[in-house]
Amino acid sequence: MRPSRRLLLRLLLLTPRPLVWRFARTYIAGETLEDAVTTVRVLNAEGCRATVDVLGEEVTRLDEVRAFVDAYKETLDRIVAEGLDANVSVKPTALGLRIDPQHAFEAHAEILAHARRHGLFVRMDMEDSSVTVATLDLYRRLREAGYDNVGVVLQAYLRRTLDDARRLAAEGASVRLCKGIYVEPRELAYQAFDVVRASFVEALEILLGAERGYCGIATHDEMLVFHGRRLIRRLERGPDRYEFQMLLGVDHQLRRLLVGEGHPLRVYVPYGRAWFGYSIRRLLENPRMAAHVMRNVLGFGPDRA
Repeated sequence: MRPSRRLLLRLLLLTPRPLVWRFARTYIAGETLEDAVTTVRVLNAEGCRATVDVLGEEVTRLDEVRAFVDAYKETLDRIVAEGLDANVSVKPTALGLRIDPQHAFEAHAEILAHARRHGLFVRMDMEDSSVTVATLDLYRRLREAGYDNVGVVLQAYLRRTLDDARRLAAEGASVRLCKGIYVEPRELAYQAFDVVRASFVEALEILLGAERGYCGIATHDEMLVFHGRRLIRRLERGPDRYEFQMLLGVDHQLRRLLVGEGHPLRVYVPYGRAWFGYSIRRLLENPRMAAHVMRNVLGFGPDRA
């Protein structure tokens, strides 16, 4: 991790939660499922799909997993009851992946079975590199167990991603491709912005070029959106093979432009009380906003910004 980024992370972790919440509320539906339902309704009215995420990760005890499983089942039930165009996204470490892979498998399977009864899809999020292999292994185990309503995520900044993309493309997987946000060492992840972009475009060409499968193009970088649109045209991919994906609260104008062009677009809608860690990652992704928060923490006025 670069020294400047390490220092920023330390400072942000010391930031008063009320101040972080002033930033976070742009990117989070709220603390309750009702908040998420209200947000998804608005997005659906704008022509957007949604992925609902129950915030939280890295449980320390297996008895904590039950609360996440129940929250996701309740979320799936509400999606159906409200007639929403949405699915859900789960974090494997919130379902016990680090503690007991078998327990995590059973928890994922319970959610997937519940979603399948409703005809809904579940995306397994990708977390930091320490669980990349375990997450992909769990995904494949779930597919082998007959769950075809599950997908996974690849992060373009990881050096291994192009190989993973080739394997998943050959398997006909549903893959969300994003740049990646976790702080990783150089031996595992590209550090240069343009190299991460290049890796994203190459991985996208692999995934969209596959004979089967589905690709979620998750980016707010208009250069990458440009390449996504270019590849969709060149490869003649219809909406059954791809969608663009964006975070809640980010670049509404680009979102509207893509929807206006007729592209399927899904917005990530997180909710829950465990919003602090998610917000810190968003701040690290947005240095200008992080600097603004830190100026408030340090008591600098606008004239010293």
